[in-house]
Amino acid sequence: MTPLVRAVLAAERIATQAALAAACFALALAVCAGAWQVFTRFVLAQPSPWSEALVRQALVWMVLLGVAGAIRHGALVAIDVARQAARGHVRLALELVTLACICVLFGVLFWFGWSMAERVRFQMIAGLDVSIAWGYAAIPVGAVFAILAALAAVLDPRRPDLSGQV
Repeated sequence: MTPLVRAVLAAERIATQAALAAACFALALAVCAGAWQVFTRFVLAQPSPWSEALVRQALVWMVLLGVAGAIRHGALVAIDVARQAARGHVRLALELVTLACICVLFGVLFWFGWSMAERVRFQMIAGLDVSIAWGYAAIPVGAVFAILAALAAVLDPRRPDLSGQV
């Protein structure tokens, strides 16, 4: 393994772990805010004005940050039968086509997510009094983590085969 590949894999490992930790935090935040919403609505009979918006934003961030870990560990829907049947150059070509598709998809998401975050930066999320750009920022941020994870998945695959073995 070349020093460049080792450096990319080290950077990806740190980035993906950070993204997964942030995704877990976002999930915990969504659960707490959702529990608060239920408590205030049904026990206090006075719904919280901010908790529903916070749950929504936290879940968006959770999904878009968590996709990097799913890509890195091969947990997304994959072409398992073709991947298992392919050998040598055909398998490498399949991996490179998959990488290209992921990079194009998340490149487009990055571009339009960035554009949308810029466009709505002066609008506020009702109930939270923060810019809605913070919600849309999850798209380009998640896209960067996903592209890095996809590159690392090709350089150092960790996908289980159909029998569950890595």
